Amino acid sequence: MSATLLAWAADGVVLLHLLFIAFVVAGAALLPRWPRLVWLHGPALLWGIWVEAAGAACPLTPLENRLRALAGAQGYAGGFVEHYLLPLLYPAGLTRGTQGALALLVVLVNLLLYARWWRRRRAGTPTSRTSRPGM
Repeated sequence: MSATLLAWAADGVVLLHLLFIAFVVAGAALLPRWPRLVWLHGPALLWGIWVEAAGAACPLTPLENRLRALAGAQGYAGGFVEHYLLPLLYPAGLTRGTQGALALLVVLVNLLLYARWWRRRRAGTPTSRTSRPGM
């Protein structure tokens, strides 16, 4: 495989990683429209919270680094959040306290989104296009 293709594959892993993080943080906002996503979002949410709270590495980070190394580029130390996202938010770097705060933020956002979704379900409000009359 050429270095260019390997570099593109590494960039694809970065994009996948960003999409996964967005899904973990805000995927519950999709539940009113697609309630069956709860079976995908729930485990993704638990994984994301665990990775952040435990300071563990997501398997996508070593995959990206390996692809970059195979392409002849330099990988990076630390995790995806530290390398790509925190420089945007916190130029000084990531601390365990910051990781805990990020995990708590994900929990709070999702508690609010799930509570809203659950209230609508209990109230009998239509939650998807297919459950509305005439659709």
